[in-house]
Amino acid sequence: MSTASATILILGCDLLAITLLAYGVYFRRHRRRDMLIAYLSLNVGVLAVTMVLAQASVAAGLGLGLFGVLSIIRLRSSQLTQEEVAYYFAALALGLVAGLMPSPRWVAPLVSGLVVLVMYIADHPRLYANNRQQQVVLDAAICDENELRHRLECLLGADVQRVIVCETDLVRDVTVVDVRYRVRPAPTGTVKRDAVPDQVIEPVPTPVRAPAVAAAP
Repeated sequence: MSTASATILILGCDLLAITLLAYGVYFRRHRRRDMLIAYLSLNVGVLAVTMVLAQASVAAGLGLGLFGVLSIIRLRSSQLTQEEVAYYFAALALGLVAGLMPSPRWVAPLVSGLVVLVMYIADHPRLYANNRQQQVVLDAAICDENELRHRLECLLGADVQRVIVCETDLVRDVTVVDVRYRVRPAPTGTVKRDAVPDQVIEPVPTPVRAPAVAAAP
């Protein structure tokens, strides 16, 4: 296979991989449209810069290092969840792998497919589906850990696995906690309300009253 054909093949595999990652995996699960543009532009930008710097003979490593620093600054400039940060670095890795075009040529498509497969499995909705995490603000300053855990379990209706106290304000009587918990499964013996058929209520017949007889004068 010629160099031009191999380059076109690697570029096509990278575009296919980032499309599957952004549209097929990320958007179907997180539904954030603006991040699609960020992932695609990051991947294509890293791919283009890496291909140019790989052909350069001077300061190629320095250029890649500066580009990585700029990517980290971009991550800190907006609020992203940890899942979105993971997709961000996956898109970055796909661009780097394709842009470097390692030898043999099948390495880049194989690694790109492996990255997409790992993200698909690691972010699957059925993986730890009942585990949750959120920040809770309680209207009381609770210093006892057992009492705090019991109150959170009653409030969330779940099994609290870990509690991280972020703030305990005795003046405002407020406690801010980061709680990780597991949702309790619904009891098996309960019947859903929608599953019970509506009962047919028959109308009660109105009793017929006999006409009143006027008294004789």
